Amino acid sequence: MAKKGFKQQIKDKFDEIVEKPLLTSTLVLVCVAVIVLSLSLSYYIADFHSFWGQILAEAHGMIFDIAVIGILLFWLNQNGQTRQQIRTYKDEIDDFRLWESEEAAFRTVGNIKRLNRHKIYEINLVNCHLSRTNLSHVNLKASNLNSANLSNSSLIETNLENTRLNQTNLENSNLNQAILKGAYASGANFKDAFLIKANFEGAFLIKTSFKNSYLMESNLQNSYLMGADFENASLYKADLRGAKGLTVEQLTKAKTLYLAKFDDEILEQVKATIPELVGT
Repeated sequence: MAKKGFKQQIKDKFDEIVEKPLLTSTLVLVCVAVIVLSLSLSYYIADFHSFWGQILAEAHGMIFDIAVIGILLFWLNQNGQTRQQIRTYKDEIDDFRLWESEEAAFRTVGNIKRLNRHKIYEINLVNCHLSRTNLSHVNLKASNLNSANLSNSSLIETNLENTRLNQTNLENSNLNQAILKGAYASGANFKDAFLIKANFEGAFLIKTSFKNSYLMESNLQNSYLMGADFENASLYKADLRGAKGLTVEQLTKAKTLYLAKFDDEILEQVKATIPELVGT
């Protein structure tokens, strides 16, 4: 029993050392150093200067290995890990797609922000549930959010330039100062949304709903507004110059057009038809 106990003590001590990487490495270094120096002792005594020169030559080779091979391997390893992380974030977004729950929404937003940190902005978010989330200041330039649900969300100063938002639900969301330049938002729902100083320049807004929305000082220059719904929308100081497909009939349902900017032809029709909305 005493002998067995001693063996167990040795095993326990060995396991304790192995579990400490730094201690293990130090012990291995000491053991190897003792062996190498012992075997090299005769060379030190016989021809120290010649042997020392060979050691220095090997040291230069070691420096070269660390500088070139070591750094290269480290860079490749880090690059591989980064790409694997990006792949994981995208896979998780795919896993939560079509899952309409609060957990799915917040975990998807977390993955979007992590991808942004890796400078990935073009993300596939089709049919994703992102309701009641905070995407303010996030960069989603050229992403695909077709048919996504972003209702009741915060997208203040979010970059949605050239983003696909066709049939996307943004009802009651806050997009103040958001960048939607060149966005494809046909059939999108901006009902009750805050779009103050939002930039829709050149955006495709065909049959888009702006019902009850706040478009004060928004930029709608050169946008495509065929069939867009402005019922009860506030267009105070909004810039609609160069808008394609815009008709006076669409504007008659607006809440206010005070100080809004139009092409001369549309402006004359507005003043003649609904002067009370432009304050003339």
